[in-house]
Amino acid sequence: MSELTGRLSVFKTYKLYVGGKFPRSESGRVYEVIDSKGTWLANAPLASRKDARDAVVAARKAFGGWSGATAYNRGQILYRIAEMLEGRRDQFVAEVAAAEGLSKAKATAQVDAAIDRWVWYAGWSDKVAQIAGGANPVAGPYFNLSSPEPTGVVAVLAPQDSSFLGLVSVIAPAIVTGNTVVVAAAENAPLPALSLAEVLATSDLPGGVVNILSGRTAELAAPLAAHQDVNALDLAGADDALAKDLETAAADNLKRVLRPSAANWTADPGTGRLLTFLETKTVWHPMGV
Repeated sequence: MSELTGRLSVFKTYKLYVGGKFPRSESGRVYEVIDSKGTWLANAPLASRKDARDAVVAARKAFGGWSGATAYNRGQILYRIAEMLEGRRDQFVAEVAAAEGLSKAKATAQVDAAIDRWVWYAGWSDKVAQIAGGANPVAGPYFNLSSPEPTGVVAVLAPQDSSFLGLVSVIAPAIVTGNTVVVAAAENAPLPALSLAEVLATSDLPGGVVNILSGRTAELAAPLAAHQDVNALDLAGADDALAKDLETAAADNLKRVLRPSAANWTADPGTGRLLTFLETKTVWHPMGV
């Protein structure tokens, strides 16, 4: 057999990730993704308001099963995702380097930190109840117990300045506590997020727990903030003007809102995001004496 020459490259087709499936954008629209030097990288799907609504439906459908899973089971699923990220490490290094204009060494450091952070959050799955709940002293023959429960469907605007480490830092803490999420990927650097979707789809994570959209952040954020079936917003990727508008829209059904703030995504994340999207359930029970 003669050696093949002049082989054409097979370009990757990126798609949205909604309900465990990979649909094209509802309108069929795409937009060009370029690197820091202006070189074309790929066409990413330009999600619409309809795509955002479909993602919320998928997230709500998945919420019952995911929130009802044991904390141990959720932790094991997240750890499996970290294993798969490790196996595709080189791919993510290349995508992060292109997306953020980083050297290979710096991109590798970002990806390694993201995988480590995913493992770190996985380890918190069965420990959050110990720091966010407990027994309360009350007068009378009662047990009074408080326990944390997930808020529900969380709309997440991924950080614009950290296409992978920042992305992991906002997705993992929301889902490890039992929430489901609809994520608007970084507008100018969505490819690492869309590749993360491929990992999630082939892991043990149930479809609909994480839904990833690419497109114009403001265009996707508006219907998510106003949606009556979205329970909370993480505005990490919003600028001040957009955040103000979204907070106003979110007030209509009293969504929990995590406002944007200057973040060093390489720093110790702490437990802030773990505890933000939790509600406290308190139960009174007679002692039986």
